Amino acid sequence: MERSLRAARAATYVYFVLCGTLMGAWVVHIPAVEERVGISHATLGGLLVLLGLGAFTGMQVAGPLTDRFGARIVVPAGGVLCGAALVLPGLAHDPWTLAGALLVFGFCNGCLDVSMNAHAVHVEKAYGQPVMSGFHATFSVGGVIASLVGAGAATAGLEPVASMAVMGAVGIVIALASARALLPLSPAVAGTGFMEEPEVSPAVTRRGAGGRVWLLAVLALMVMLCEGAANDWSALHLKDVLGASAGTAAFAYGTFAAAMTIGRLVADRLVARFGSVAILRHGAAMAAVGITLVALGPWMWAAFTGWALFGLGLSGTVPQLFSAAGHTDPAAAGANVSRVAGLGYVGMLAGPAVIGWLTHLVALNHAFVLLTLLCVTTAVAAGILRTGSDRPRRYETAPSGH
Repeated sequence: MERSLRAARAATYVYFVLCGTLMGAWVVHIPAVEERVGISHATLGGLLVLLGLGAFTGMQVAGPLTDRFGARIVVPAGGVLCGAALVLPGLAHDPWTLAGALLVFGFCNGCLDVSMNAHAVHVEKAYGQPVMSGFHATFSVGGVIASLVGAGAATAGLEPVASMAVMGAVGIVIALASARALLPLSPAVAGTGFMEEPEVSPAVTRRGAGGRVWLLAVLALMVMLCEGAANDWSALHLKDVLGASAGTAAFAYGTFAAAMTIGRLVADRLVARFGSVAILRHGAAMAAVGITLVALGPWMWAAFTGWALFGLGLSGTVPQLFSAAGHTDPAAAGANVSRVAGLGYVGMLAGPAVIGWLTHLVALNHAFVLLTLLCVTTAVAAGILRTGSDRPRRYETAPSGH
């Protein structure tokens, strides 16, 4: 069992890297696709909403399917579909075909995203120790891989459609090759796992589970709204508010992203020692301090420090919310994760727009105060992780070899 569990964990890492790589492959080719289709930035922004709509829909479909048929079927299927759909935006020749391509690609990516997160919950439960943040860290690795491959393809003069087709085909092979290592059933069904569960009747658990999951989803919306705002506005903040050059301003997002990746690499150990509530509460509080420093600090060093604290603080929040949703009712982990991930994804997409709207009323840096309020609210509400079937969550020693 230990060997198969280690293989399942390794396969989950592979799927997280794969998901990040396939999404990153689209992102790095956005300028080329925009030029090929002949659309403006504004039109592209509207079409990207369809990508989000497709992803949200795919999440809601894949979650229950994962609970019913198991991750060994749904996760590789999502990977195959996502790999196959990657080439579609590269084939688009007008706004209508690009709209359809983004809707389909978003749907397939959402299927892979939620199913692999649901499987990650089951792996974490079977291991009996926190591992979710590490999985999310490897998603960022996929983005780095995509940027390197995309840059290499462009340097070699490869057409975007050819580059996306090759990366998609490789993704399909990886998705199929890694399928056998996945857990066939959830620990609740298979009777495996090391996490000690409280003695709560199923009827009582399920009565409170639905409301608790939606509260977790609201918190996910808030923290992912913060992340989305940082993605799109961090560089512009340094350039427009502090007068930095374009090259210097680009390091703002790099600082945020690097801090978030580092935080996720160490968050699992911190969760094992201090608990998920502490990570969510103190992480959100750190993020609040960071973004307040960005909003009010008039110096360049304060901005970089603030974005680093913001990324470091947010790094462990989303994995804890996903994990808590999955552990609330392991038999419905996929459906519960889909609700939290879906609403969180809405926040990710809404973040840049909300900040943009606020800039009509106040200066950009003052608009970031909204993010401070969201982080403070998350810190105050962190106790939700203690309730329901997640209380108490006691982790024992993981299987040997890790």
